[in-house]
Amino acid sequence: MTGARPLLIFDSGVGGLSVAGAIRAALPQAPLVYVADAAGYPYGTKPASLIEARVPALLGRLAERFDPELIVIACNTASTIALDAVRAALDLPIVGTVPAIKPAAALSKTRTIGVLGTEATVRQPYVDRLAGEFAADCRVLRHGSAELVDLAEASLRGEHGNRATYAKVLEGLLGQDGGEAIDTIVLACTHFPLVEAELASAAPRPLAFVDGKEGIARRVAFLTRQRKWSEEAPPHRAFFTGRTADLAAYGPGFARFGFHALDFL
Repeated sequence: MTGARPLLIFDSGVGGLSVAGAIRAALPQAPLVYVADAAGYPYGTKPASLIEARVPALLGRLAERFDPELIVIACNTASTIALDAVRAALDLPIVGTVPAIKPAAALSKTRTIGVLGTEATVRQPYVDRLAGEFAADCRVLRHGSAELVDLAEASLRGEHGNRATYAKVLEGLLGQDGGEAIDTIVLACTHFPLVEAELASAAPRPLAFVDGKEGIARRVAFLTRQRKWSEEAPPHRAFFTGRTADLAAYGPGFARFGFHALDFL
């Protein structure tokens, strides 16, 4: 592979585009390769053992193909389950994605925060550790929603759900015992910032939504601080595993994030 080594951004679907957008803003000259594991989608409803086996093996193959400068696992589920295994398997920097509980706790005035993620993410012991370390004085309520992942995927294809659908997802969190005190919600799935505006519109009261994309971008910028990127606009490429995704439907959504070349692996 010739030219600058790219930054490889990986997710089970299109959610990692929210992270890719933040990285592009921080490093506009860095070439990006985005891979959506459509063949394994969705991760959030899969057994942890499957994710822990699949992700390191797949990223190993992708590292061989694209020779990246580093890899960003732009998926909370994959990170909370398989990040250690990936780092053990690959000899290059790996940046993970974890629920933004620390900034949410710093922001919350009611000391009650919600964590909205996939079913797999919200039940991980890693989330318990984050809450214990950074939000020990907060009540932390959680809700896993596979439906919201699908809504975000559909949104990128130009298919927008109605307000009632988003309100129902929020009710799974706000309707819990103590949920009336939530003032800050952690979007603990990279898909969810893609529909943050829809969630805010459907919320029964003003809520703060927090995610970790800017922190990830800062970490990537730090790790590549000595890299001299070309001043020319870099090509960004995106790929789907499997052959089931409708590339034409996804094309305009990917183009909004600077990915104009979309193909299957």
